[in-house]
Amino acid sequence: MKTKYGLSPDVKFCIKCTMSNQRPVPVGETQFKKGAKKKTDIFDESGICAACKFAEIKEDKIDWDKREEELIKLCDRHRSKNNSTYDCIIPGSGGKDSRFTSHILKHKYGMNPLTVTWAPHIYTDIGKSNHTTWNNDCDNLLVTPSIDTHRKLTRFAFTNLLHPFQPFVLGQRYTALRIAKKFGINLVFHGESPFEYGSTNPLKDSKKNGFDKEYFVTKQDKSQIFLGGVSVKDLVQKHKISLSELFWYLPIFNSDLRGFKLDYKFLGYYLRWNPQEVFYYAVDKTGFVPNPERTEGTYSKYASLDDRIDGFHYYTSFIKYGLGRATMDSAQEIRNGLLTRDEGVSLVKKYDGEFPSKYFKEILSYMDITEKQFWTHINAARSPHLWKKKNNTWTLMHKVWK
Repeated sequence: MKTKYGLSPDVKFCIKCTMSNQRPVPVGETQFKKGAKKKTDIFDESGICAACKFAEIKEDKIDWDKREEELIKLCDRHRSKNNSTYDCIIPGSGGKDSRFTSHILKHKYGMNPLTVTWAPHIYTDIGKSNHTTWNNDCDNLLVTPSIDTHRKLTRFAFTNLLHPFQPFVLGQRYTALRIAKKFGINLVFHGESPFEYGSTNPLKDSKKNGFDKEYFVTKQDKSQIFLGGVSVKDLVQKHKISLSELFWYLPIFNSDLRGFKLDYKFLGYYLRWNPQEVFYYAVDKTGFVPNPERTEGTYSKYASLDDRIDGFHYYTSFIKYGLGRATMDSAQEIRNGLLTRDEGVSLVKKYDGEFPSKYFKEILSYMDITEKQFWTHINAARSPHLWKKKNNTWTLMHKVWK
């Protein structure tokens, strides 16, 4: 059967968590070919997904005391004398992960961090509040792109890729590195490792303590780069967006890093990372405040709270891959021993694919599209191996509870 996005036509669910083999390996956004296929997640012969294999490695094959010793040596190598300048950069929004990272590095390991935020499309009230209180503990740089440019790129990303979050992801990826280069700060710390959520080689990637250089740096010419599925050439010539306005979204070029050595690390490589424990720490030590109500599409209240477009990022994932926000949340909580698989399956059945109606009209206005256009693009993105239409109603054919 024909599929979209390079997905396997043979849908399988992990026997340990709620994830299916339809999830692309989360290694980053492609910008070099419109509609480029993504490699889907890896299952072993026993039916266990790569993310669960990574979780097993964390428990059984990592000496965390030794890893912490490595962290202390890394901090000692980069720590400024007498705290006379910033000695690391921490990208983030002021959510639980970035607050945990900045607080523990500053107060336990004696670092002097500069936090850097790439602004969301449209702040939620709770997201803006948490960002403001994060600034109580550390200096922060908030980088806000041109609203008009960000809006256009978001519309293109939605209509061409059904990925309205792509402009944010790209800006978030490159901003910290650009600021590090600008200030001459050679250490950047992300919190959680993306390999926690699946990779092509869990054992190998459990030993990676940062991104490969290729994640940020390219040899490609600007004419070969796409943003929102539109070439940079067309964005400049046809859509009248200047190159300076695209600066934050473009990958770093080799010439930009000449003479600059960077350590780009995951704190989750050095410290055993558990999202719920990170949440408790952020609440207790930093005053982080979760949503007062359940987040649409899932059962949780404490993750991805900053942007009013967040719900549509997860909803479009549900449309393209049959995997919604409750699947993502329950799978990681099962891996961390907080849910049984049966409990996770029940939560997915109840909440996955719930439409994010709270900010729907506002997001339509932001992207400058009509509701009819929205649903036209949504329905065109459904892969025939995942969805069927009967009596004018779309049904997901493969479900973890079947």
